[in-house]
Amino acid sequence: MGIPTLISTATASNAANVDITSGIDSTYDEYMFVFTDINPATDQKALTFQVNAAAGSGFNETITSTTFLAYHYEDDSAAALEYEGGSDQAQGTAYQPITVDIGNGADESAAGVLHLFNPSSTTYVKHFYGRANVLNAVVNTNDWFTAGYINTTSAIDEISFKMASGNFDGVIQMYGIS
Repeated sequence: MGIPTLISTATASNAANVDITSGIDSTYDEYMFVFTDINPATDQKALTFQVNAAAGSGFNETITSTTFLAYHYEDDSAAALEYEGGSDQAQGTAYQPITVDIGNGADESAAGVLHLFNPSSTTYVKHFYGRANVLNAVVNTNDWFTAGYINTTSAIDEISFKMASGNFDGVIQMYGIS
C-alpha cells in the first residue's frame, strides 16, 4: 500500500447523505474512504454507497458485488462466518451496502474503509472493496466485507454515502493513495 494523502473530510450531523463531488480524478490510482462513528438516526440500518460517472447525473452506476460477514455475540451465545446474499448486487444500480444493522444507541456505531481503484480509467471497470465493523442493538459485533466492481468504462468522479433509511452522524474522510 502506498502513502495516503488526506484530500477531504466530511462531517455528517443528522445528514441524509454525504456526497463527495470533487477531488476524485487522475491524481491517484486508488482512493480510500475512511468512515468513523457512523451512527444512524434509525436503528439497524445499512451504510451504503453509489458513484456517478463523469458528466453523468444521479448516483446509479451498475454494480456487481459480493458480501460476507463474521459476527460474535457479546454474551458468547453465537458466532459465525457467513455469506450475506441479501447485500449483493448482480448488475444492480442500487446503493451498495458497506455494512448493515448499525445500531443507533449512544454506544453503537460503525467504522471502516472503502477502497476504489483507478476511478479515472476510461478503459476498465472500477474495482472496490470495503471492510467495516459495527456494534448493533442485538449486542454483537459484525465484521463486514464487501467487494465488487462498477461496470462502466466511464471515469468516476463522484461518490455518495447514505443510510438505507433515515439520517446519520459520522465522519467520512477521502484519501488518495500514491
